[in-house]
Amino acid sequence: MTGIAKTIVRLREEHREAQKQVQKLEEAISILEQLTRSGGTTVHARAPRRARRKLSAAGRRRISLAQKARWAKIRQASKAA
Repeated sequence: MTGIAKTIVRLREEHREAQKQVQKLEEAISILEQLTRSGGTTVHARAPRRARRKLSAAGRRRISLAQKARWAKIRQASKAA
């Protein structure tokens, strides 16, 4: 057998092994999905959801200005160096 033929055989074997691993992963995912759909409790399902906080336009503006000031400070420091 030539080197290329051996390489092809080896690659096919690795391909079969990879397919087996993918199949096992798909089975594990399927089982986990069935558990979450059938009423199985997960960490996220037990934790109560917090309401999202709403940020006012003024608050967003203050945050934006503060960040711009930080960037300006960094640019000034890099120009001075």
